[in-house]
Amino acid sequence: MDAKLLSRVDLNLLVALQRLLEEESVTKAAERLFITQPAMSKTLQRLRETFNDPLFVRCGRGLSPTPRAIELKKQLPAVLAAIATMMLKEEFDPLTFEGEIFIMAAEFIAVQVMPALTQKLVKEAPLMTIRLVGEDSNTKVSGLEKGDLDFAIEIARPYTEDYHETSLGSFTPAVWMNTGHPLAEKRQLKLNEMLNYPFVQYALLRSPSGDTAQQTRFDSQLKEKGLKRKKAMVTDQLMTALNVLRVTDCLMMGTMHDLKSDGATYGIVRKAYPKELDFDNSVPIVLVQHSRSVKSAAHDWIKQKIIEVVCPLLTAK
Repeated sequence: MDAKLLSRVDLNLLVALQRLLEEESVTKAAERLFITQPAMSKTLQRLRETFNDPLFVRCGRGLSPTPRAIELKKQLPAVLAAIATMMLKEEFDPLTFEGEIFIMAAEFIAVQVMPALTQKLVKEAPLMTIRLVGEDSNTKVSGLEKGDLDFAIEIARPYTEDYHETSLGSFTPAVWMNTGHPLAEKRQLKLNEMLNYPFVQYALLRSPSGDTAQQTRFDSQLKEKGLKRKKAMVTDQLMTALNVLRVTDCLMMGTMHDLKSDGATYGIVRKAYPKELDFDNSVPIVLVQHSRSVKSAAHDWIKQKIIEVVCPLLTAK
């Protein structure tokens, strides 16, 4: 492709040329383009300079095309049609779309959202594949910018203008334990009672040092009160954490909505945080995408499907 050559071409000139080839008259071509005859004559002169050819010569009251113009008449309709197609708004047909959509989400979010989302997509976009990526802050930033990642579903935080976030609702904090736990029948947990038991800490990201003293907001509040909890295990594997809860008297800080449909399967009871803790009663969840994909019809369709799935899960009582 000769970029220098193409830079000389004005798209409006090609449209004018098409009208001249159809009408073989400056006056009639000007009328169709809603411009004056003198303006059309100037346009014809520019066309002659662009193609280095007279293009038309006088013939009675009209114009007669040169061999170069006759050749252009064969090529021009396809060129203009292709340009017009490029300018049309992108259409997206989920039934015929074949490709992958990359979504990053922490497991505690993905395990609740992805089954319902996949169920919907199997019916509505049978050729689409969802590629689920575990949460990693470094990968997320570079992936969203470069296009290696389409969406991230995460706990809300401040974002720059390069990112667009859509609220999906919020999780309610909770303390998890198995159904046979000594505290399972308590209507309201007390902090001192909780600290009699070991904890499983579900960490969204791995601690490079493997330090089990990894601080959380809960740990910070305990420290302010001169208290400390015993951590039996720190893991970023939610299913492992659930199985440990199932066979021990460990507790875990989670949310009311996680595994709502599977709670009975894992024998998990969720209790409200003790009143001694200063916690917000909701954890906002957002869908994040880079500004580069905001106008994409495919991304907008997927976004709407995620909203359809997630919002009812987070607003359900």
